[in-house]
Amino acid sequence: MSNKTMLATLALGAAIAFAGPAFAEKMKATLDGKAEVPPTTTAGKGTADIDYDAATKKLSWKVTYSGLSGPATAAHFHGPAEAGKNAGVAVAIPNATSSPAEGSATLTDAQAADLMAGKYYVNIHTAANPGGEIRGQVTK
Repeated sequence: MSNKTMLATLALGAAIAFAGPAFAEKMKATLDGKAEVPPTTTAGKGTADIDYDAATKKLSWKVTYSGLSGPATAAHFHGPAEAGKNAGVAVAIPNATSSPAEGSATLTDAQAADLMAGKYYVNIHTAANPGGEIRGQVTK
């Protein structure tokens, strides 16, 4: 093997090794009052753009919302639950009192399995709707 071929092979290997985030799973949630259990009457809507890196178990998100009955008091990923069912908080979304809210967390093996099985939803809470005003199931 020539030096040029060897260097090209090493460079390619390094490029692949450092491309980690490119392999992140893209996921999304569309949030509205109809998805709440029980449903809420609200003009609120939102989206969650989610990346999940299975290698590092890092969950990253950008949650954007508008039209809520008042300021958001909290936001979370809840699970495990399919659409139409409620579950407890799995991962907090800090700084969700203003939109957009961005952040990340490292999941446990059990949390990662629930996320990949479609059993997480994003829920935004307000004073008028402490159980959640808008919600959306996380999908691939």
